[in-house]
Amino acid sequence: MNTTTLKAVRRARRKKRIRKTVYGTPERPRLTVFRSLKHIYAQLVDDTTGRTLVAADTRMKDVGDLGGRGGNVAAAKAVGKLLGTKAVAKGIQQAAFDRNGYKYHGRVKALAEAAREAGLKI
Repeated sequence: MNTTTLKAVRRARRKKRIRKTVYGTPERPRLTVFRSLKHIYAQLVDDTTGRTLVAADTRMKDVGDLGGRGGNVAAAKAVGKLLGTKAVAKGIQQAAFDRNGYKYHGRVKALAEAAREAGLKI
């Protein structure tokens, strides 16, 4: 097994362990994060119905207007801010944070803190 495959397997194990406890409801949806090398994606998911309530990513035009493009910390902050404002506008006040197997560090941390600053309680 090469190092890339090993990293993917370890992340899958962490993700599975996290998802045992983190569950999204309509009142407190799950804020899930996915990061690739080029982009970062975030969405609020209601796990009871399996629906995405709010979504934001670096490919959106609104994020570029906030000053973030691509896979860097500034872009993650812009995505978090946009997601938080969209959620508050829809009446969502709280969310359960699902870091999706990633470390709470760098882009993932920046996204979560920006969502908090926008008014979302994580």
